[in-house]
Amino acid sequence: EENMTGKKKRIFRAFRAAFPYTIPIFAGFWFVGLTYGIYMNVSGFSFWYPMLMSLTIFAGSIEFVVVNMLLGAFNPLQALVITLMINARHLFYGISMLDKYRNKGWKKGFLIFGMCDESFTINYTAKIPEDVDEGWFMFFVTLLNYLYWFSGATLGGIFGSLLKFNTEGLDFVMTAMFVVIFMEQWLKEKNHVSSLLGIGLSLLCLLAFGAENFMIPAMLAVIGVLTLLRKPIEKESVNDSYTTDHNHRNGGAWNYAHTFSALSALSGRKTNSEIHTVSWQGAACVCLWTFSHLLP
Repeated sequence: EENMTGKKKRIFRAFRAAFPYTIPIFAGFWFVGLTYGIYMNVSGFSFWYPMLMSLTIFAGSIEFVVVNMLLGAFNPLQALVITLMINARHLFYGISMLDKYRNKGWKKGFLIFGMCDESFTINYTAKIPEDVDEGWFMFFVTLLNYLYWFSGATLGGIFGSLLKFNTEGLDFVMTAMFVVIFMEQWLKEKNHVSSLLGIGLSLLCLLAFGAENFMIPAMLAVIGVLTLLRKPIEKESVNDSYTTDHNHRNGGAWNYAHTFSALSALSGRKTNSEIHTVSWQGAACVCLWTFSHLLP
């Protein structure tokens, strides 16, 4: 009985330590989650769709993208490529968390499944008190953020049908989101070569293949060209890594506003190669999706 009491106190102590870190995420996730649920509703889907998708997919960017995939022609190859491109940054998140997730028992599976940008940032950078169990702390951070998104998306889907105001144009929210992400990343970059190449190659493929078929050729072109130019771009970005690392050490990792915010936490500890890879993948997919949704 004493052991059970001690365990409960340890778990509750971890919850109390984790909860304050997730309060900013709650505000952001609920707002975006409600918007996503309403967006699904006005697109003709029952609240079951955002509820189940947020429960099983748990990837905000992809969940917005899936709306158009469900409304468009069946194209599993395009869905696979787009999903890999948008979520490629999670490969580096996972590598960074290998040591932290080791020996976490049954919690490890959920920590891997529920690792989003915000949870990664908190779990990777938070200074956990010595009397708080690290495994339970990371579990509660991940669980709380998961519940914030799930509840927001579900409520948006439920109450979306009750809204009486004109929701025409709400589907532009995804285009706006990707434009904001791209602009935020542009402002953080010291070297814009990757972003400019992403824009240029996307435009060329758009002109060559048309709005209906340019997506996959553009992705392949971006991957190919930036892989060939990887070393020259890395050499120019060496000096920038010090500035990024300095910003990270002064609190830059706590910008929760956008999908790629956690990259600032990575930059201080990853090689230039890894930073470069994540950066151009993010810039490329943002450019691609912005172009594809700005077009009629």
